[in-house]
Amino acid sequence: MDVTALVKDAVEKITGDADLTKAFKADPTATVKKVAGDKVPAEAIDKIVAGVKAKVSLDSASDALGAIKKLF
Repeated sequence: MDVTALVKDAVEKITGDADLTKAFKADPTATVKKVAGDKVPAEAIDKIVAGVKAKVSLDSASDALGAIKKLF
C-alpha cells in the first residue's frame, strides 16, 4: 500500500470538487473513506487524512501568499 499515492489521489479528488472540499472540512475521515474506497485499510486512514490536511493547508497558504504578492 502506497500511502503517498493514496494521499495524492485523495487531494486531487477533494480539491477538484467543491462538494468534497466542503465535506472534507466537515468530516475529513468520512470523506477520505468515501474517496479512497474499500482499498484502504482502517489503520491507514488517519495517515491519509493527515497528509491531505497538510497538502490542502499548504495549497491554501500558497494561494494566500500569491494573492498578497499581487497587491504589491
